[in-house]
Amino acid sequence: MKKALIVGINDYPNSPLNGCVNDANAIGTLLESHGDGSPNFGVKMMTSPSSSVTRSNLREAIDSLFSGDSDMALLYFSGHGYINSTGGYLVTTDAKKYDEGVSMDEIITLANQSKAKNKVIILDCCHSGALGSPAISGSNLSQLAEGLSVLTASRDSEYALETNGSGVFTSLVADALKGGAADIRGNISPGSLYAYVDEALGAWDQRPIFKTNISTFTPLRKISPKIPFETIRKITQYFSTPDSKYSLDPTHEDTETTAIEENVKIFKDI
Repeated sequence: MKKALIVGINDYPNSPLNGCVNDANAIGTLLESHGDGSPNFGVKMMTSPSSSVTRSNLREAIDSLFSGDSDMALLYFSGHGYINSTGGYLVTTDAKKYDEGVSMDEIITLANQSKAKNKVIILDCCHSGALGSPAISGSNLSQLAEGLSVLTASRDSEYALETNGSGVFTSLVADALKGGAADIRGNISPGSLYAYVDEALGAWDQRPIFKTNISTFTPLRKISPKIPFETIRKITQYFSTPDSKYSLDPTHEDTETTAIEENVKIFKDI
């Protein structure tokens, strides 16, 4: 069982945003199913203005997400982020001075205590790199329990940008989940997701942050593999050892009059 809490907030009273709900809907839709349409995550959506996202109900939803022993628990947040001398916060619609929203340190604590086999936190908000950042507490150590991965849109000192009605970071995450970050088997993991976003953002842009404490990558989503499995399995037929060479001749080319059907198939596989 895999479950995901997807949060998008646009209607902040004093500083409204435009693309967060669209981003949340896009990520939620992608995570609900794999590329072949089979079920993936059980998704719970929390978006504003369709519903109020207050500190108390967001905190309750996050607590519920990380409770139990699911195979994977994933939190995605798109909205305002805030940082002060006590740490970082996911800003909620009822934010006020000295009570800005849900503490990032509190979220890390809940994730660390979770019995879920894998935990993934993806934040698209300003100062999101403060999640688990040792600079806030003055420590030199990050505190991530085994099985936890964190991907954020920017460093703790940076803003997260919007363009064309979508967060720059989330638009890249969505492209990655559609297949841009898939390996040859069609698996999309938190690590490949970060690698895709990292390569797409230039050196002078906001820089994504990836923190993890895992021994193996569990796929977030699967798509049809770029090369069919039955074709991949034939590699040992054509190359019996790592230094083997397969000799080609005109009989392998379907445009040649001397083409042999079986050799043409082998050439197409290769």
